[in-house]
Amino acid sequence: MSTPGLPISELLSLLNSGKLTAVDLTQACLDQISRQDARVGAFLSVDPAASLEQARQIDKRRARGETLGLLAGLPVAIKDVICQKGTVTTCASRMLEKFVAPYDAHVIEKLRKADAVLLGKTNMDEFAMGSSTENSAYQVTRNPWDLERTPGGSSGGSAAAVAAQMVPLSLGSDTGGSIRQPAGLCSVVGLKPTYGRVSRYGLIAYASSLDQIGPFAQDVRGTALLLEAIAGADSRDSTSVPKDVPRYSQTLEQPLQGLRIGVAREHFAPGLDPEVERSVREALRVYESLGATLQEISLPHQKYAVAVYYIVAPSEASSNLARYDGVHYGHRAAQFDSMVEMYSASRGEGFGSEVKRRIMLGTYALSAGYYDAYYLKALKVRRLIRNDFDAAFQQVDLIATPVNPTPAFKIGELVNDPLAMYLSDIYTISANLAGIPGISVQAGFSSGGLPLGLQLLAAPFEEERLLRAARMLERETEWHRRRAPLAG
Repeated sequence: MSTPGLPISELLSLLNSGKLTAVDLTQACLDQISRQDARVGAFLSVDPAASLEQARQIDKRRARGETLGLLAGLPVAIKDVICQKGTVTTCASRMLEKFVAPYDAHVIEKLRKADAVLLGKTNMDEFAMGSSTENSAYQVTRNPWDLERTPGGSSGGSAAAVAAQMVPLSLGSDTGGSIRQPAGLCSVVGLKPTYGRVSRYGLIAYASSLDQIGPFAQDVRGTALLLEAIAGADSRDSTSVPKDVPRYSQTLEQPLQGLRIGVAREHFAPGLDPEVERSVREALRVYESLGATLQEISLPHQKYAVAVYYIVAPSEASSNLARYDGVHYGHRAAQFDSMVEMYSASRGEGFGSEVKRRIMLGTYALSAGYYDAYYLKALKVRRLIRNDFDAAFQQVDLIATPVNPTPAFKIGELVNDPLAMYLSDIYTISANLAGIPGISVQAGFSSGGLPLGLQLLAAPFEEERLLRAARMLERETEWHRRRAPLAG
């Protein structure tokens, strides 16, 4: 196992004892990127000089005995949808190819305060619109477990970077499953926080009522530590909730007594791969052996989640992306004869096909004569989906589901079938619509050696419970100890 692939607790112990320096750890990450990323394509940009200088300053402060932050010396990769001052932030789009962020996102400020080393920007589906990281304008990211397969999306670069041991921690964003889905396909841990738990200030918007920033790590402890570092209220984000942030990493080892886990019958319908179902059922049996009780529940409006999502999210995208017109922001075409042509050519050249598809879907749903029939109705059903979860959490503490309906699919397999691609998020979308937290944790492997994940969902702001429950499973199994063949 390479140094960046060591458990976070071990890395911190080595750093704090002086047996490992932040410079050495950062250099090990850079070396692993140099060895592996030409095949994986996880990173869009890396700044070795800047990251090594950050690491040197942390080592100097540690040598002087100064009090350091929560992540002191740990390298973190950043999804390229999050603004980092002085760094090109492209959203994997030609539209923002030359955009240099003039400020730090709130989470970047928090990482700096926690003394993390900012290693580089990771690849993604353009403007976070996709489930396979094939929609990037720059490169395709591959799954470290099988280079012919997708790592999932849209945060595929962040998940693949951790799975390939290029970096111990990374940040992604989750609008309909974009953290949990790639975490499940790459055998890492990924958590979508409650809407409002982590500030969206500096996150380039896709769908503002759905987007959330969250952590990836090789294990649950790393995920807890990174969430602890980035969570908290921010006055610059009006949707940020002023709640105290628990010490997630301090309570992680406390088992949950009398845990009640809900199993929704709607999550085990036709279309679910038998091996995925088997892995989820086996994980649930582990919980039963630890004293948890399983209870069948119903989420009757779950069947509408995909349809609701693909009205609400594209509608918000249509509005948010209107600013990229060749005047205010982004790419401007070189050839045009009028202002209208300039707008048309600039957006036509700057946006990829999936972004265009979703802008058109959203614009149609918001147009006169269709707003009530589509967008307004979708908002009403969204409320019913949240009501289903509220009712379920009166009966159970957590809900367990698959993360993905199948193991990782091959690159190119679904790219020309948008509906099939959209259905790959069928188990994750509803958590974003309801604003509740969810985590993906390793739950086994297919007969072909591909990772399979378990998703746990909780009531709003119950991330601590999610993490403790995920850690219970992790302690009892060995799945999280297996490493991708590419990572060695």
